[in-house]
Amino acid sequence: MKLLVTGGAGFIGSNFVHHTLATHPEWKPVVLDKLTYAGNLKNLEPALQQGRCEFVQLDICDRAVLDAVRGCDAVIHFAAESHVDRSIEDAAAFVRTNVDGTHNLIQACREAGVPRFLHVSTDEVYGSLGEEGEFTEESPLQPNSPYAATKAASDLLVLAYVRTHKFAAVVTRCSNNYGPYQFPEKFIPLMIAQAMAGERLPVYGKGSNVRDWIHVSDHCTALDAVLQRGREGEVYNIGGRCEKRNLEVAKLILATLGRSESLIQFVSDRKGHDLRYAINCEKLERELGWRPEIGFDQGLERTIAWYRENMPWLDDVRTGQYRDYFQKHYVQREKTFAP
Repeated sequence: MKLLVTGGAGFIGSNFVHHTLATHPEWKPVVLDKLTYAGNLKNLEPALQQGRCEFVQLDICDRAVLDAVRGCDAVIHFAAESHVDRSIEDAAAFVRTNVDGTHNLIQACREAGVPRFLHVSTDEVYGSLGEEGEFTEESPLQPNSPYAATKAASDLLVLAYVRTHKFAAVVTRCSNNYGPYQFPEKFIPLMIAQAMAGERLPVYGKGSNVRDWIHVSDHCTALDAVLQRGREGEVYNIGGRCEKRNLEVAKLILATLGRSESLIQFVSDRKGHDLRYAINCEKLERELGWRPEIGFDQGLERTIAWYRENMPWLDDVRTGQYRDYFQKHYVQREKTFAP
């Protein structure tokens, strides 16, 4: 199978490429990525150097996406602006990429006759929960941040094309991910990086916000199952069945690294900060036989160990040096990486 992976140089996308290469050696992944600040070719370095995947630098808003999707057996769509705080400051890029870009990609896939499209979304489209309850696939969409609103819009576009044009698509909505290669503006890698450096850990409000955490490897196995066996036109929730308050997570990271809790610094709460997310993923478990396998304590230890063992990667990202990798390696070896 020739599989196009949009946003494949990002956190979840690159992990899915590695998962694919490990479990489906007969598949041919092609990574399409604009390489914004969150896209890092170093995330794919071994696979690129070994010629096990191809890379195309392209904006999903570009009409040339049509050429990239031709001949593909499936497209898995990760490409998105995803950081809530950035969307609060300026939502324009989120509307352009998440809404316009998704629509452009849908149109290209329809024109090229791509037989399978998996749209990767987020539980944030559902909004916020109180102290009880879970999000199901039937929960109303009530996004509270500009980021979540643009993802909800892209979900609805995909599903509208399924119903109106018989577009062969499936949508997934996942809870908070953590694991290797995550950009350190996100909560867990930021806490790890700050703790390793002995610097303050900024925690919003009182740290009482609850998230349902899933290791990115479990997310990848769920996506694999949905890509191959999910029913067209359906939405599948993906969750880790692991609710943790932000303050609890920060304390666990400090304890694992042998740092004092005095490093925690409470900062002004985020605007429109959702209180709690919790995913009901019974539909996915029942229909496709998927289960999360990595417990949070184990997953967090593995994640912290990865960042400790990959300090050059972390330093390059935090200083911006990772962006030089594209110029030094991709431009010089374009014929090797490009299809």
